[in-house]
Amino acid sequence: MLNRYPLWKYLLLLFFTVVGVVYSIPNLYAPDAAIQVSGDSSAKVIDAPVLTKMEAALKEANIEAFGGEVTAKTAMVRIKDVEQQMAARKIVQQALGDGYVVALNTASTTPGWLQAMGAEPLKLGLDLAGGVHFLLEVDTASAVAKRQEINADDMKEKMRKAKVRYTSVIAQKDNQIVARFRNAEARDAAISLLRSDFPTLLFTTSDKQTEGEFAFNADFSEAGVREIEDYAVSQNLITLRNRVNELGVSEPMVQRQGRNRIIVQLAGIQDPAEAKRVIGKTANLEFRLGASPDTLVSNKESFPYKDELTQMQRGNAELEKQLIVTGDRVANATSSFDPETNQPQVNITLDSLGGTHMHRVTRNNVGRQMGILFIEYKTRTQIVKNAAGENVEKMTQYVERKVISLATIQSALGVQFRITGLDSPAEASELALLLRAGALAAPMHFVEERTIGPSLGAENIANGVDATLWGFGLVVLFMLVAYRMFGVFANIALAVNLLLMITMLSMFGATLTLPGIAGIVLTIGMAVDANVLIHSRIREELKNGASPQQAIYSGYERAFVTILDANLTTLIVGIILFAIGTGPIKGFAVTLIVGIITTMYASVSCSRALANLVYGRRKNLQKISI
Repeated sequence: MLNRYPLWKYLLLLFFTVVGVVYSIPNLYAPDAAIQVSGDSSAKVIDAPVLTKMEAALKEANIEAFGGEVTAKTAMVRIKDVEQQMAARKIVQQALGDGYVVALNTASTTPGWLQAMGAEPLKLGLDLAGGVHFLLEVDTASAVAKRQEINADDMKEKMRKAKVRYTSVIAQKDNQIVARFRNAEARDAAISLLRSDFPTLLFTTSDKQTEGEFAFNADFSEAGVREIEDYAVSQNLITLRNRVNELGVSEPMVQRQGRNRIIVQLAGIQDPAEAKRVIGKTANLEFRLGASPDTLVSNKESFPYKDELTQMQRGNAELEKQLIVTGDRVANATSSFDPETNQPQVNITLDSLGGTHMHRVTRNNVGRQMGILFIEYKTRTQIVKNAAGENVEKMTQYVERKVISLATIQSALGVQFRITGLDSPAEASELALLLRAGALAAPMHFVEERTIGPSLGAENIANGVDATLWGFGLVVLFMLVAYRMFGVFANIALAVNLLLMITMLSMFGATLTLPGIAGIVLTIGMAVDANVLIHSRIREELKNGASPQQAIYSGYERAFVTILDANLTTLIVGIILFAIGTGPIKGFAVTLIVGIITTMYASVSCSRALANLVYGRRKNLQKISI
């Protein structure tokens, strides 16, 4: 028969619908407001007494808390009233004191059986959850200029060692190194010497020099500039990710945008001034010799270890006051493995001047220990009483100095050396990260900032839901009036379409934003467009004298190519928007792409299955409601 589906097709459609229902259900369970506590270092243990202390402090403040849970690294309690979440954070911070990071969070209320199946609710974007958004631009030009200064120092060092005489080597403001010589032979010898050591530089000779002077110009190739820019932005990303952890945000988003920009989104933070202070803070490193037993007390200092376990085992580390080099001289640091022992290590590269100082000190101190002191300028949040006797947050700046490594000098060190004796690859990776993140690789400035309050986020959600319901309702009403029974088929298919769309977004872990809601509303309109084409085609077939069964078959078969073309062109646009778009545009593109995929399935297969189920088995069908 023309309009009959086999049983397996109906079962397949039913299966997809049931899966859609199951994976959409978690979105009906609104998450609870929660306070999450973690240690300010990876070695900090969060145990049951910490949770008990949190709950006792909240109970004393008459804040209703429930559902406390603790893991090896975090403790979390749920807050009954979302309006008390900020106050609860202050109280917990005051009760626990220093050494803990107290963050605003949300706790899932999805039933366990759904979580066991991997069903999770949609994540909300910043415009729906509230928080602050920063767009920062990295001054990559200064990073290129700094690298050229380092290259100029390295060139001098190499030419001195090779006994190639030069008059001057200057890194100019246009990021070009100009080296002058007394004769062409010395200039050509210098180029031959340096070309292999500086593969990212383009060397050109200059004939327009003052009489008696010969010179070459060294400028970065495009690939060299890109390499420096990528390194600067990547290092700044690492630094920013470390810094925003102190802001009390459970899931901060720090990601690169374009060639030299970074987006920072901090959900739950409503004070952009506080966020800017922490993001803009500085840190540094100091390399010092370990104090020997005969070092005068006035010439040594005692510092704790950054690793709490090492601190408990060894106590404080004693270092000499005199510095070898500071972190400003660290050009790069990467973690790797020792090819001989296969043990983790950190490879450090200093600039030319730093390498000279390091070599001069270490060659005379082989066998002694050298410590790396990590100095961080941090912000502490304290709860104090104001003049009115109210508890308020007070931000204070302080300096934290901790030793991240204390190792024995095996041989004289120079521009490049390595740190061994590390316990694990994770420790090596963390140490390399700390060495790189001691300071920003290039300055940054704020290009854009905006704050979205929790009330505005809730209002955006309410408006988005209202728009979706109004759009859905008006479309349903139109289809019922215009197409009668086939309008019912289209409306059921539309509901399945919306269900599957939410399911796919939830399963893929997509983040729903306000433009994403706009994409959903647009999809609702586009979804019935396919059914309008089908129904119009069925009407044309009936007017041309076709039987109802033949009209239904021809309507779906002949309209499919048109529907495919229309949706395919829209899909291509959605993919382009996703590929080149950022932020809100990408959020819109995601829902648009998913909506097109579900529309092609629901608007054609589901509505046709319903039409076949109602009309397909009638042998003497004379009339259809359309």
